[in-house]
Amino acid sequence: MNKELFDKGLAIRKSVIGAEFVDKALASADDFNMPLQELVTEYCWGAVWGREGLTKKTRSLLNIAMLAVLNRPHELKVHTKGAITNGATKEEIREVLMQVAIYGGVPCAVDSFRIAKEALAEIAKK
Repeated sequence: MNKELFDKGLAIRKSVIGAEFVDKALASADDFNMPLQELVTEYCWGAVWGREGLTKKTRSLLNIAMLAVLNRPHELKVHTKGAITNGATKEEIREVLMQVAIYGGVPCAVDSFRIAKEALAEIAKK
């Protein structure tokens, strides 16, 4: 593991999806799934999210579209909240999901709108 890239990824990961969420994921990891947590932190968050080419907001909106099409509801909820943290608006998230309806399919968008609405409601409660 590249410690510098891991630390960079850890900082980005916490800034996007929240320190509480990340700390819980790492604290609950064991010898079976800790290698995955390290991989995600180092490569997803450090090597890719840490690149200069796109803003965090743009990366968040891209993730929403991809996670919606891949039918990954848990991750979609997490990244919807992260998108708000990164400056995306409710309207921008809605427009991404409208795009998903056309290119990923209406059933996919219906589920994704429901999940995103839940995430936005949870944010509003805080």
